[in-house]
Amino acid sequence: MRLSLRFILPLMLVLAGIAYAVAPLVDQLTLRWFVYDLDSRSSLIANTIQVPLQEQLAVDKKAKIVEFFNRLTQDERLFSVGYCASPTGKILASRSLPPEIRCAALNRWEGPGDHLLPSSQGLLHVTVQPMPSEAAPTGRLVLVHDMSFVTRRSKETKRYVFYLFMGLAVVVSLVTVIIAQLSWRGWMAGMRSLLRGEGLLRQPGVSVPPPNLPEFKPIARDLQRLIRELESDARARDEDQITWTPESLRAILQGELRGEDVIVVSNREPYIHQRRGGRIEVQRPASGLVTALEPIMRACRGTWIAHGSGSADREVVGKHDRVAVPPGNPAYQIRRVWLSAEEEAGYYYGFANEGLWPLCHIAHVRPTFRSGDWTQYVAVNHKFAQAVTSEARSKAPIVLVQDYHLALLPKMIREELPDATIITFWHIPWPNPESFAICPWRDEVLEGMLGSSILGFHTQFHCNNFVDTVDRFLEARVDRESFTVSFGGKLTAVRRYPISIAWPPEDGMLQKTVPDCRSEIRRMNDLPPEHQFGIGVDRLDYTKGIVERFRAIERLLELNPEWIGRFTFVQIAAPTRAGIEEYQHHEAQVRAMVTRINGRFERQGPPTIVLKVEHHEPHEVYEYFRAADLCFVSSLHDGMNLVAKEFVAARDDEHGVLILSQFTGAARELPEALIVNPYDADQCAAALHLALTMPATEQRDRMRLMRGLVAEFNVYRWAGRMLLDAAAMRRRSRLIGKTGRGEA
Repeated sequence: MRLSLRFILPLMLVLAGIAYAVAPLVDQLTLRWFVYDLDSRSSLIANTIQVPLQEQLAVDKKAKIVEFFNRLTQDERLFSVGYCASPTGKILASRSLPPEIRCAALNRWEGPGDHLLPSSQGLLHVTVQPMPSEAAPTGRLVLVHDMSFVTRRSKETKRYVFYLFMGLAVVVSLVTVIIAQLSWRGWMAGMRSLLRGEGLLRQPGVSVPPPNLPEFKPIARDLQRLIRELESDARARDEDQITWTPESLRAILQGELRGEDVIVVSNREPYIHQRRGGRIEVQRPASGLVTALEPIMRACRGTWIAHGSGSADREVVGKHDRVAVPPGNPAYQIRRVWLSAEEEAGYYYGFANEGLWPLCHIAHVRPTFRSGDWTQYVAVNHKFAQAVTSEARSKAPIVLVQDYHLALLPKMIREELPDATIITFWHIPWPNPESFAICPWRDEVLEGMLGSSILGFHTQFHCNNFVDTVDRFLEARVDRESFTVSFGGKLTAVRRYPISIAWPPEDGMLQKTVPDCRSEIRRMNDLPPEHQFGIGVDRLDYTKGIVERFRAIERLLELNPEWIGRFTFVQIAAPTRAGIEEYQHHEAQVRAMVTRINGRFERQGPPTIVLKVEHHEPHEVYEYFRAADLCFVSSLHDGMNLVAKEFVAARDDEHGVLILSQFTGAARELPEALIVNPYDADQCAAALHLALTMPATEQRDRMRLMRGLVAEFNVYRWAGRMLLDAAAMRRRSRLIGKTGRGEA
């Protein structure tokens, strides 16, 4: 072994020296690559903004141009933008333009060459692009890019080069040592075996076995572990560079969770089989949870456990209560759990939707808690836990528990499968501790949720509220730096995972063109061809602010009567929870309000509001999105609200305006929407008027930014981040387990 070290250490030192010698050359090459990339990027930006910029120049709106430039510099790398109409004029520029750049001094940055400008902010790259117009034939556009990212990439490149040479040194050294050891111990025996024609591998009849080298097993095991850790670290560093698709998610699952058992558990099923006369129809429910999770299950091909609520659900399952979905192209299994009418009334309509739902939503509806409902809630959670145990193919599955219907499930699964990795995602808001104190079984709910390995919410605000609630009511150790809770000897990580939608939308959703959608939807609703209309898509739930939305429309027509007979709002309201008295009252209130407003502004022509209380398939909803001039989301309190993101995804024509309640999680991600307080009817009416009169260029600018964000932060990224965190947690627990048994 001493001889091996004498060989390995000098070789590693030599290769380390080579790595440091090569580093400056790598720096130069990296810089040239990025300069070339920024030149190309500048040309692309110039071509993209040429038309809107020339439109602004034509009407001489300098303030609008500066505002436009300031919005462009929200890009991570674009430091500043400026425009010179002539060499002697004053430059129109964003706030961050360096003082060295003036119209009279632009010649130094024209033509080929590396146009780099040192500044207090670091190295900047300057490009001058000709941008002539009728008013300014010598106009030029100045684009300044921040090159601080080059320094970061250069450091990473040096680190990769160093690791490469160190890895090469280790591999070469190990191979050399192994060959030397084999030569020293087995060469003569091997030669004798060959001369006798017996070979070197153990076979029947071999008299001399091959040399046994147990001392190399720890080295091989450590090397394999090192390679796996390096790959995981590289993947974590490059997470932001991943283009998140079903394929990339599946690749991550295969790389990080190869052979792992993935189970989703929710109350609502992604496909419902209903009997219609003599045939069975398949429905996809109007649910943000299903919209978000169904593409994930297609990607990971797991098992989805859900309540079988359809009238024909029992007819299509096998003997183990499973059915393959989607119909016609099966990709995963649904395992259905059957509930009696009494169980459904107590668990779903009672404790979940008359208790937890209004408790978590600040919508001014008093929560109702009954001991009988709680008993059924506990029993049904036990029934789901038994289904998870029976469907698990291993002792350590990955279980994704969804939403407030199953708050007790994580602890129950933990008791049956201690090694399971349980990710619980809470799709609705989490209230502050004072509000949650209303729940008579608050401790039991919190303890049930803390059976999770990872507990996810849409926003950091909801994470903070949950941690505060645990700190207030349970004897638990809360670490606010790492956002973990230690309870009952188990650690739960509380994380923010903003949910999203699939990108791009499924095949067929955008198949019909926007002009065709506009003409078809107007024909279906008896609207004139140029009649403007808005769309709202919600479940008929009091938290969605439908009443407040209609008040805003009424106020719009009071303040701007020119829209009477020229604007119609179509409200698609999917029926929901009709067995709950509060929902019955809400539906009656909504219908009465539509009748009153339509009667008040009745004129010859289309009604002011068209109310459709019926189920619509996703492709039908997308047709309304693509045909509408605006979409109004007025939730009074919402975890995320995926309708806002679906409207953005539907508008590949980059037109249409999104009006979005400030009380949705989506408002934190889509600031380019018109953000409103749904309780302020005047503000909402002003937003409606602004949306109906917004120029096409501004609509395009806003929609482009929102579509870029929805594309990047899509549902596959949401799931991928949770599953990557789960994989890291599983590796950590295995390492701790080995250390606890005394293994290095």
